Amino acid sequence: MTEQGITQGSHRGLLAGQVAMITGASSGIGEAAARLFAEEGAAVVLMARRAERLDTLVKEITAIGGRARAVAGDVTVTADVRRAVEAAVEHFGGLDAAFNNAGYATIETALHETDDEVYDRTMDINVRGVWNCMKHQLPVMLASGKGGSIVNTSSTAGRYATGASVPYVAAKHAVLGITRAAAAEYGERGIRVNALVVGTTRSEMIDEVVGQFPVLEEAFIAPQIQKRMAAPREIAEAAAWLCSGRASFVTGTAMPVDGGISAQAKVG
Repeated sequence: MTEQGITQGSHRGLLAGQVAMITGASSGIGEAAARLFAEEGAAVVLMARRAERLDTLVKEITAIGGRARAVAGDVTVTADVRRAVEAAVEHFGGLDAAFNNAGYATIETALHETDDEVYDRTMDINVRGVWNCMKHQLPVMLASGKGGSIVNTSSTAGRYATGASVPYVAAKHAVLGITRAAAAEYGERGIRVNALVVGTTRSEMIDEVVGQFPVLEEAFIAPQIQKRMAAPREIAEAAAWLCSGRASFVTGTAMPVDGGISAQAKVG
């Protein structure tokens, strides 16, 4: 991210003049989105649990002319989400876009061997987290009278059984359900709600799993037509487009950003 790029983005970028909230912003897709949205002219409110990493990211963005605030918190905690939305209003004057990206996954375990705690945590972060965010984001967008755009991160596991754990597959299906229902409910009031159906993306979590189980590297790549994992920035680019006015007639969609997995007949 160059100084020239962020300066130009603040005036002419895809998201110029917008205020955006991004969750899961301390690493991976969320961090890439924080940098990209700022480059494209948005003021960003960044939420994640790791305060030090958020603070460092905010300093890097603001040092080259971007606008950013960090709100350390957990998307499963209503008060934390409320603080993040309030920060957008207090510091930047409102909320135009949200990328609800925070997620959690575990290595596949058979359903009957999966601990209840794993199920609870997976559903809490992936589903309740999106619910909490939207519940607080929507009133601010409605009050502005300008509408807004919300993008939720789902997965190919939200479309079919990928081999991921059953709780994760169930959670990502639920994200698509929430997205579609909310899009139908708020479309006439100017708020668009979409989801990204994300394929395997190179991230801190994936690198950790592959480090423990190297054989999974090939398993992750094999279904992709392009025979590689996505870079976090590639996913962030899709989220930025959906948040922008260029996607003004796109709502209620589950947009594949999956390296072609969904194009293959075996997926259905």
